[in-house]
Amino acid sequence: MGSIEGLMSGFQVALSLQGILFVFIGVFVGTFIGMMPGLGPISAIAIMIPITYSMDPAIALMMMAGVYYGAVFGGSSSSILLNAPGVAGTVATAFDGYPMAQQGKAGKALAIAAIASFIGGTVSVVLLMLFSPLLSSIAVSFGPVEYFALMLLGLTAIASLSDGSTLKAFISATLGIIVVTIGIDGQTGTARFTFENAYLLEGIDFLIIALGLFALAEVCTLIFNRNEAADKEKNEKIGSLKLTKEDVKDIKGPITRQSFLGFIIGVLPGAGATIASFIAYITEKKIAKKPEEFGKGSVKGLAAPEAANNAATSGAFVPLLSLGIPGSGTTAVMLGAFLVLGIQPGPLLVQDNPEVFWGIIASMYIGNVFLLILNLPLIPYISKVLTIPRPMLISLVITFSMVGVYALSFSTFDLYLLLIFGIVGFLMRIFSFPAAPFILAFILGGMMEQALRQTLTISDGSLSIFVERPIGLTLMIVAVLVMTVPLFKKKSWNPAKKKTDAA
Repeated sequence: MGSIEGLMSGFQVALSLQGILFVFIGVFVGTFIGMMPGLGPISAIAIMIPITYSMDPAIALMMMAGVYYGAVFGGSSSSILLNAPGVAGTVATAFDGYPMAQQGKAGKALAIAAIASFIGGTVSVVLLMLFSPLLSSIAVSFGPVEYFALMLLGLTAIASLSDGSTLKAFISATLGIIVVTIGIDGQTGTARFTFENAYLLEGIDFLIIALGLFALAEVCTLIFNRNEAADKEKNEKIGSLKLTKEDVKDIKGPITRQSFLGFIIGVLPGAGATIASFIAYITEKKIAKKPEEFGKGSVKGLAAPEAANNAATSGAFVPLLSLGIPGSGTTAVMLGAFLVLGIQPGPLLVQDNPEVFWGIIASMYIGNVFLLILNLPLIPYISKVLTIPRPMLISLVITFSMVGVYALSFSTFDLYLLLIFGIVGFLMRIFSFPAAPFILAFILGGMMEQALRQTLTISDGSLSIFVERPIGLTLMIVAVLVMTVPLFKKKSWNPAKKKTDAA
């Protein structure tokens, strides 16, 4: 069965009355779960598994897939309006989305996020249909060496996330790497930096840090700057949803580039939407003519991560459907759902259960259209969050953050950690330490350490393995160039020195 024939058979399943209904339920539930800070799609999919026992496997899996990409689609709302990421993949959305909302452009920011998400999701579904077998073989070729080199390349971009001081950015990143080492060492089983506290043995969850450094830190800022917040509240407007020709021109390139890049990153097992969104943001800032606009309400800085994180969600289905390997935490739960429903994902899935393989892909086309239709008309109503009085809004952010964190493991200790990271985030703002490098280092640090140790185990401690693998060597060379080229540029161009020489 060819791709076109298979897709047509998939649309027969997805466009049935039952298929349309459950795809809509999936994306609808996913959208609102994404809007609630800290919840995320994993819990929702896990809850749905026992509910779908008696359902047709193709319909059940299409609904669960809708919850996944629907949550990433909807997670941008809380990031833009409250600076409280709904899901981990929308942390980078807050960098420019929240400043736009503060400038009275919340409507435009939500519209850009919806359009970028739709295009990123649609492009990735097309790529999923056309290149799934080829990309599966590429994903398999990525071993520990390549992953270490890729993570190293990601860490070299930390300077791009600084607000001015590169030194402060690297200090922030160092703290992130220190925090990610807390817990039991996966290779030796040794407890590290737990201070004999049993609650720290499993480490610290990403969402605790994200909500602390962004949501609670913002709450602290609002409380301590009550007079400024009150003045801003009087002038606060939702703004128009319309995009100008200049806006369309600005976001066209980032959306196109990052849709492809996000999909490729999503294909790599373990990478996921979070890493894709950060790399997309960093890439666009690197190539922008005015990088100083990023972090201050840039439409490019908003469109890039939104296109990438939605593209990555579809990319994560490539290793799941083609190899039976989950590409993210959510697809790991999806793998369990496949097995519970009696479906074995992998190379034989297309032959044994073509209606499932092609049904899921076809449902993504339909689901992305549903998401656009569902989200765009709701923007004026979602934006009204900004009209809520400040004291009530602060209370809601704190409540949602605490409920989301408590739902992770039902531990009050996590709430104390949330408070600690909220204070840390507030102090970082006071002393102008950027939070983004902390988050990026936390995400990449654990994967980087694991990949390095696996590499050295394979090579019996020899470093020559980093030179012997072409893909890994290429990525490491690029990482070194990214770190060194800006230094040489600064040395070669020093206006103060030239003025002194001229004098």
